[in-house]
Amino acid sequence: MDAPGAEARNGLAYSADRGRGILTPSDREYLLGRKTDYTEHSKKQKRNRIRRRLRNAILDFTILFEHLEDRDRETVFNPDDDARDAYTQGITDLLAFLHLGTMGYYTPFKDMLAQGVNKAEQELAGSDYRMVTVDFSVEPVGRIDVDEVVDKLEYGEFADLTDEELRAFTRLLADSEEFSAADVRSEMKAQMSAFIEQVDTAAERRDRRLEELND
Repeated sequence: MDAPGAEARNGLAYSADRGRGILTPSDREYLLGRKTDYTEHSKKQKRNRIRRRLRNAILDFTILFEHLEDRDRETVFNPDDDARDAYTQGITDLLAFLHLGTMGYYTPFKDMLAQGVNKAEQELAGSDYRMVTVDFSVEPVGRIDVDEVVDKLEYGEFADLTDEELRAFTRLLADSEEFSAADVRSEMKAQMSAFIEQVDTAAERRDRRLEELND
């Protein structure tokens, strides 16, 4: 697993004075390698305690889902603006941790994900008659035809680009020696205003056309 960048290591998740969660401040210091004066026996004890708390935290979510008041849950997921990115990253990493941890588990992750989303939808609807279909698949990004992708971009055939092509091409572009994040950032910011204007214009034309069709 890649080590986090300097910006991430200085972020809220890595703050030494952050309050206790599943991990105690001491647990974090151990996992982050900030405290190293452990014996082999104390390391083993530390890992055992972390595992026990993780298991109990997983069980706690049954109680949290069923009994925590809506206003409390909504407050948890409404962080201050300066902490929003850290919480978003935390939620993303939680899903990554669950996906990785349940590989080989007797119930597939996608089944638990579908059941969880259905359960949340039924809670929102206040009825078990609310049933939804949840699509989840993991498809590796493989080899793409670079010439074909470039041709689609050159001729403005953006709707024909697949998600796989977009992800692979973006990664290839970022890894290219010719790529400059600073140049791309400034150029795209300069173009964004014109792009948004075109999007807004298209939306207005669509609304006017819909009104004409309904008259």
